[in-house]
Order: sequence, then C-alpha cells, then structure tokens
Amino acid sequence: MTAPETTKRVLLAAPRGYCAGVDRAVVAVEKALEHYGAPVYVRKEIVHNKYVVETLAARGAIFVHETDEVPEGARVVFSAHGVSPAVHAAAAARSLQTIDATCPLVTKVHKEAVRFAGEDFDILLIGHDGHEEVEGTQGEAPDRIQVVNSPAAVDSVEVRDPERVVWISQTTLSVDETMETVRRLREKFPALQDPPSDDICYATQNRQVAVKKIAPHCDVVITVGSANSSNSVRLVEVALESGARASYRIDVAAELDPAWFDGATTVGVTSGASVPEILVRDVLDALAGLGFGEVEEVRTATEDLMFSLPRELRADLKAAGAAPARPRRESRRTLDVTPV
Repeated sequence: MTAPETTKRVLLAAPRGYCAGVDRAVVAVEKALEHYGAPVYVRKEIVHNKYVVETLAARGAIFVHETDEVPEGARVVFSAHGVSPAVHAAAAARSLQTIDATCPLVTKVHKEAVRFAGEDFDILLIGHDGHEEVEGTQGEAPDRIQVVNSPAAVDSVEVRDPERVVWISQTTLSVDETMETVRRLREKFPALQDPPSDDICYATQNRQVAVKKIAPHCDVVITVGSANSSNSVRLVEVALESGARASYRIDVAAELDPAWFDGATTVGVTSGASVPEILVRDVLDALAGLGFGEVEEVRTATEDLMFSLPRELRADLKAAGAAPARPRRESRRTLDVTPV
C-alpha cells in the first residue's frame, strides 16, 4: 500500500459486502416471489439495507412490522436477524405460512441462550437494546437474559448468583468493544463463563480486520451501508479508531460530499455485510470522477462459507420439481464457524 503522495487512490477493503447469512435471506425472498408469486410478506426488513428492501418491495415483497399486519393464512418471511418464540407463536395463531430466514449464526446464539437458561444461568447479552437481533435472542429466555449495551453499562449489572453467570453477544458488534465489555464483566464477576464459540460472526470480524488494515493509510474512509445496520456503523467507528483522519457512512454514491476529500490523497472504501456490490461500484465510479481513479484492493481474508436456503422453501421447491435452491453468490470464510 505504497504510492506517491500526489497520487490519488482508493484502498478497497476485502472482504466487504454480503455475508453468507445476508445472501441466504435475500435469495430466500427472491425465490419465494418467483415460486409463490407476489405478494410475499416479510416481517421487518429482511436485512438492514435500504436499497435491498426497496428493490424487493418493487418486486412484490410487502414489509410489515408485526405478524398481525399479515392476512391470516398468508406467507411471511422472518428476517435474517431472527425472532423470538413469541413471534413464532403469534404467526401460528394466525395460521401464517412461515419461511424462517434467520441467519444460522444467529440461531446458534439462540440455542446457547436456551441451553444456559435451562441450566439456570444468568445470561448477559452484550448488544444494543432495541436491535431486532437482540430482541429475538432475549425473547428465548426473557427472565434470565439482561442486555449489556456497552462497557460503561457493566457497573449497573446485577445477577442472582455471581458463580452462575455467562455472556453471549449480538453477532454484529465491534470485536474490540465487546472484548472490553467482557473484560469489565469478568472483573466484576470472576466466575463469568464464555460461550462455547465466538458469537460475533466471521463476516463482521473479517470486515473489521480489513478496515483496520487500510485505515492508517487513509485520509478518509467511506463505509457503504444503512444507518440501521449495526455492522456498518461499527465499521465507521473502527476506521476512526484505527487511524483514519475522517470516516463517513453513506447509503448510496449520491450522498458523497466532495468537500470530504479536499486535500485527501488516499480514500478507503468498504461496505457492511448487507450491502450489494453494485452500490460499492457506484461509489468507486463517483470517486473516479473526483480524481481517485486508481483502485487497489487490500484483502485480509478469503471467505467460503455458504448456507442452504430455509428448509420450508427448499421443501416446496423440491416438491415442485424446481432446481436445487442455492444462494446466488459464493461467500467465503477463514474462521472456524460451524453452521447450525
């Protein structure tokens, strides 16, 4: 990553963009629309990306906040962020035909919560109150789980038995901040137990590592991703913490402000795990128009993880004699993540 200071260039982080869980969820809605026809209802945003949601809506997906907005007996897709048992029960009460597109890595955290609650642990869920993934996980054992929003929140945490306490986490957090929260929790509760494997997903970790690699060399880092995308917001923060002089998040290239690049020679570009590559390409084209035509991809990992589509959808496609349902793109992995 060396270049004359007068050369305007882009350092393009890799990995970036779609992870296996996002790809699975988006393709699930696309396949459902192809197979069943419109409309197909989706509870919440299938993934946290404005462009993706608008594109699917244009094809006939109807996004709702809760299952009681779905006509009785209709088909509804649950988003990649997961839902609580109460949501499943509400859907069953309305005789809804469900397609569960929960990311398997989120499902893994749900199963951990159920297991630890069954063993009568107090469960400290590191995550952000109000995030859909956190609501779904907490709903697995609401009387045993309390959310810890940040390292600063540790002081207010109380448990029934300091000898029986375990932590789990939202999958899309900052790795560094999560580990700092765990460190403070362990100072307060020395017997704190760890989950059996990392809860922060491979894609979140890989994208943060890539940004850490390029940020010290960048005057500005641009993260493509929506405001409600936790992992995209974290990338903006990681860039600043890792040495970038400025860091911004945008949904689309039209939101770039030329003033951000005054005096800049190196711009970093990355994207959150729910962002299609077309949006990154649009940003690169816009940056080229501002004189940043030289693009160097900086890869820190190669990912090869792929998830099958939701079982309900696979079964219907198989019964109809459709071709085997596979996600559209090949995701790649380097961390040891076992699909649930």
